[in-house]
Amino acid sequence: MSQQKVDKYKKEKYNRKKQLQKEKRERILYRIAGTALAAAIVGWIGFSVYARVQENKPVTYTEVNMDAVNEYMDTLN
Repeated sequence: MSQQKVDKYKKEKYNRKKQLQKEKRERILYRIAGTALAAAIVGWIGFSVYARVQENKPVTYTEVNMDAVNEYMDTLN
C-alpha cells in the first residue's frame, strides 16, 4: 500500500505542471465566458429599456407647405 502511495505521488508530481496549466486555462475561459455573458445580459437589458422608451415617446408631425418650391420649379421649366 505504501509503495502505491509513493508511485501515485511521483505520478502527480510529474504531471503537476501540466495540471496547473490546464486549471489556469479553464479559469481564464470561465472568466471570459462569464464576462461575455454579463455583457450580453447588460446589452439586452439596455436595448429593452431603449425600445420601451422609444415606443412610449410621443410622435410629432410637421406639415410643410411646398407651394413656393413647386411654383419656382414650374418657372424653371
